[in-house]
Amino acid sequence: MDAMQEKPALVAHAAKVTITNIEITRHRFHFDPPFNASWDTQPRKFWDAAIVRVHTDAGITGIGSGDMMLGFEGHEHLFVGQDALAIERHWRILNNINFHWGRCWPLDIALWDLAGKITGQPCWKLLGGLSGTVQAYASSGTLRQPEQLADAAERYLAEGFPALKIRFHRGDWRHDIKALETVRHRVGHKLELMVDCNQGWRMSWDAYSPWSLKDAVKVARELERLGVYWMEEPLHRGDRAGMRKLREMVDIRIAGGEMTRELYEFRDLITEGCLDVLQPDAALVGGVTGLRKVGYMAQEHNLVFTPHTWTNGIGVVANAHLTAGIADAPWLEFPYDPPEWNLDRRDYMMAEPLRVNAKGVIDLGSKPGMGYELDEDMLKKTLMR
Repeated sequence: MDAMQEKPALVAHAAKVTITNIEITRHRFHFDPPFNASWDTQPRKFWDAAIVRVHTDAGITGIGSGDMMLGFEGHEHLFVGQDALAIERHWRILNNINFHWGRCWPLDIALWDLAGKITGQPCWKLLGGLSGTVQAYASSGTLRQPEQLADAAERYLAEGFPALKIRFHRGDWRHDIKALETVRHRVGHKLELMVDCNQGWRMSWDAYSPWSLKDAVKVARELERLGVYWMEEPLHRGDRAGMRKLREMVDIRIAGGEMTRELYEFRDLITEGCLDVLQPDAALVGGVTGLRKVGYMAQEHNLVFTPHTWTNGIGVVANAHLTAGIADAPWLEFPYDPPEWNLDRRDYMMAEPLRVNAKGVIDLGSKPGMGYELDEDMLKKTLMR
């Protein structure tokens, strides 16, 4: 059958495709040596993932992942029997579930994947069609010694990345500055550098305090001296007054919002002048549908919209489609810190891991939906029972 014959079938599907079932499976991939994430005091020896499959009467299935879908069981009936393309309606129900039960935004990702497959279009085109590519920045996750971090920076540069995000969390921020200085001295300005201070939130088991405004100002002055592009999460997520004052006191861009839970909170962060760079993650906050609204809010206020993506490859892809489709982002986060955090660990649920090309660009292509496929054999091996 040629393309002219296939097109009417796609239009017929788009007229009405009904959700018949929502299937959720959870998986755990064990690895050794552990991954020592800078923001986590406990070494990570496994990586969990929930896979969401939205089945339809047309035999088309949408797939999503990125968060654990805790609290969703028992709500399937709110979607079964509904038009698969009623995405705004589905988002409103998910937003209610988010308030009463928990974060279930991978379902929104699966619905967008499904919409692309139904209409025969890649999600970036459905979302706005601005571009099918997005420039990536390498996002490190470990705390290396200064010379080792500089070695890693040279490797990122050789792989085509134009920018690198470095983690601060060595106990004394002066030690963090020493590591940053070593990287800048080694690579000069061939790499744009960003810094994640990780002060916005803590893991469940951690009880130490975030920086004060006075601390953040001191660190910001040092980052400005070293030509850092943005300073991420320098204060607690709720300290909007502190973020606004910090932004007024320094020249460096202030970034944050990766797990801010509600869209109205982004409205307030924007209107109160708290951030230069907004970083919500579609897998954790609002889904693709909600963050498209945030992206437009950022655009109207001349702010940078570039999502956080530290979930798994499916989450990275979803954020990439959103960013490419609607935003003029300078870069998108690409979680990648080998050997501790490599593509095999991050993307174990995918048939092919998400990669960047030789210029550090994510090319989303023209495949309908999100464009990824699952590694069913690996999912069988890692299934949590």
